[in-house]
Amino acid sequence: MNTETLSLFTEQISDNLNNNILPYWLNKMTDPAGGFYGRRDGYDTLHPEAEKGAILNARILWTFSAAYIVTKRQDCLDAATRAKDYILSHFIDREHGGVYWSLNADGTPADTKKQFYAIAFTIYGLAEYNRACGDKQALDEAIALFRCIEAHSRDKELGGYREAATRTWEPIEDMRLSEKDENFSKTMNTHLHILEAYTALLRVWRSEECEEAAKYILSVMTDRITDKATGHLGLFFDDSWNRADAEQSFGHDIEASWLMLEAAEVIGDGDIYPSVLALTRTIAEAALQGICTDGSMIYERHGNGSYDNEKHWWVQAEAVIGQAYLSVYHGIVSGWDGAWHTWRYICDNLVDNENGEWFWSILPDGSVNRTEDKAGFWKCPYHNGRMCMEILRLAAGTPA
Repeated sequence: MNTETLSLFTEQISDNLNNNILPYWLNKMTDPAGGFYGRRDGYDTLHPEAEKGAILNARILWTFSAAYIVTKRQDCLDAATRAKDYILSHFIDREHGGVYWSLNADGTPADTKKQFYAIAFTIYGLAEYNRACGDKQALDEAIALFRCIEAHSRDKELGGYREAATRTWEPIEDMRLSEKDENFSKTMNTHLHILEAYTALLRVWRSEECEEAAKYILSVMTDRITDKATGHLGLFFDDSWNRADAEQSFGHDIEASWLMLEAAEVIGDGDIYPSVLALTRTIAEAALQGICTDGSMIYERHGNGSYDNEKHWWVQAEAVIGQAYLSVYHGIVSGWDGAWHTWRYICDNLVDNENGEWFWSILPDGSVNRTEDKAGFWKCPYHNGRMCMEILRLAAGTPA
């Protein structure tokens, strides 16, 4: 990619972040009663009665904390503070520890199970808020949640981290993140995002216990979850690490390829980094099996060999970052060109230039998916906002 195109790329990315994504959440999702609304549907209609999910609120906290670091916009710090205050006042279980899965619209607990994925994202957001403004309470709460995961999720006998527990940390029958997931005790998705959370926490809390945990879960990702024969990640496992799926999730593969490398870079262990660098290139190249000629990335390949050709917003965002990483970290010159190609697909298909934000997906017939939310339990400013900020960082040559 030549200098002129890279400049145009970063200009468009910055514009989308500052004039499309962030204003949508500031202007359309702020709840005057506290925190943020739980849902806007695919037609941009507000549902003020919707439940408020821990994932949504933690990702809002992370996004606006990170955006303040990048832009120094006061409205971003104000939004991050609003999210932090609401999480600490309503989502944290002050009796048993951890984070409620969801709240009613009035802020009272709805689903009180302890999903370690949600706890990880809350650590992620609180650590980034501390990084943004030095707030000690946010760091203390993040450390307490880190210790909850280590105490109640880490499997000291068979390795890795379990999915979920009851409010009081007892075994729970239904461990799924969503109805789309298989009900297994260990998953790639939860491990990946605990790793992401521990990486963020390690940036602001350089302790022996956090460093040990970050190294450990990175080793689980490399040794247990990555299929080194194919470069793809397994998705679902039982307690003894028997794999329970045959799918290939291109979006998760490309996301893991850069999050794992980011973790190794932040850990800073020279004995670990070279092997992770080599493996993440293999994972990224395997993920690119899902790239189409128009620059988009398909969702996944099923175990029977068929493809899910829906073009999800988050998969496209992660594909942009992963391809840029191939150029910056792995020396593959075409990586930036691939990232630009995917970005142009996003601009032409997913960005809602009229109402703001991005649509959930483009369906296989080429139409916009309005059945799914514009903002909601799973539709957050995190994947696309983070993509914008990560591309700006990579283009500027700033360390992770």
